[in-house]
Amino acid sequence: MKKNKKPAAQAVACPEAPTSVWINSVALAISLLAMVWLREYGQQLPSRTLGLVIVCVSLALPIILLEWLFLKPYRNPSAGLDFSAPRKRGSGHRTAVKLLGFYCVVGLVALVYWLFPEYHGSFYDNYYAVVKAVLPWWLLLAVPYFYWLDGHMRKPWDAYWQLGSWLLGRRKDIDGRAIGQLFLGWLVKLFFLPLMFVYLGNNLTTLLNFDFARLAGSFKAVFDFTFNFLYYIDLLYVTVGYVCTLRLFDSHIRSAEPSFLGWGVALISYQPFWSTFSGTYLKYDQGPAWGHWFWSTPVMYGVWGAAILLLIAIYVWASIPFGLRFSNLTHRGILTNGPYRYTKHPAYVSKNLSWWMISMPFMVSSSGGDALRQSMLLLLVNFVYFMRARTEERHLSWDPDYVAYARYIEQRGLFAFVGRWFPLLRFNPGRLFNLPGQSSDQPARPSAGLATE
Repeated sequence: MKKNKKPAAQAVACPEAPTSVWINSVALAISLLAMVWLREYGQQLPSRTLGLVIVCVSLALPIILLEWLFLKPYRNPSAGLDFSAPRKRGSGHRTAVKLLGFYCVVGLVALVYWLFPEYHGSFYDNYYAVVKAVLPWWLLLAVPYFYWLDGHMRKPWDAYWQLGSWLLGRRKDIDGRAIGQLFLGWLVKLFFLPLMFVYLGNNLTTLLNFDFARLAGSFKAVFDFTFNFLYYIDLLYVTVGYVCTLRLFDSHIRSAEPSFLGWGVALISYQPFWSTFSGTYLKYDQGPAWGHWFWSTPVMYGVWGAAILLLIAIYVWASIPFGLRFSNLTHRGILTNGPYRYTKHPAYVSKNLSWWMISMPFMVSSSGGDALRQSMLLLLVNFVYFMRARTEERHLSWDPDYVAYARYIEQRGLFAFVGRWFPLLRFNPGRLFNLPGQSSDQPARPSAGLATE
């Protein structure tokens, strides 16, 4: 008698991404041409900061125009807009309430920058120079933008309206979670945008001043230039992503990470927290880096260095599909294109592997167990990123598109075998962070009330 075969798992379709890698790549090419122009003629600009604005605008503007022409993001259900019906007049009173909430949030951001010593000193000078130049126009243009968008929103009583109403003393039927999500989204921007803007400016300056004659016959110079160039591309998308959070382009923040754990494992990976935490607990790179071990063997030096650059290139490739939508700790659309077609976390995988190849902690002198100790410290760093991945999955699983995407990767992903070998690692958004009385497959979702932006 034949045994019954176990039925095969039903194939899951991969949801369509809200972005286009081709559009983002064309925009990148335009931005790189702007950088070439800056190398030749940028000395005539009144400040280096203006050059930084030029490369950012030359990336963002083509994406906006090409997406508007080909993808029409304003039609996405997630945008919450309706341009098909005859245009409605925006409510002047409702817009005024929204603007009150908006200006309140901007004021709180300014208070944070004024209050905390981290944001004093010269490190953020270029960022503040741009903010001072742009802020008056931005606050002024917000008035017609809010009024016009209000007339096209399907649900115009958004989080700005909720906050404005609360400030006016109308506490009945106000959604506190929506206001909390609004503050969390702005907290993400106020922390990450100045940091990434400054890093991008430093990388751009290095590229603009680089002597290309050094590349001839020197793999070390090639490595240094390529390393900096790749991270420049990453920071370019990152910076533009934090700026362009607009509902009109469906690039707004749909929700922000609500858990303390999610924020903790994310912020610990960035300055100023990383230097304090890593120096005290996770200092895994105390020995000589990879170049020390291969300098006397040029072939291996080139092979090992090329492998590092390949991993970083994959990391940067994972940034390109974001387009306008890059942001830590937020949900701004589910990416399923580019390297995300093969794995859920291509950036984390490639970045963490590159750290092993760069620092080579296993090559440190074994006296006193240094090699083992530093390797274990790097494993702890890898675990931090593992927890970042898990908390991000938990958050994104509020969106059914992400659940469908995760199931697709579970079946067809590059590392699908890992889930088959280790069932504990299989996608299950509620296993680690389940709340009492909550199904492990259906994480609690925050209430609606997204911002106008």
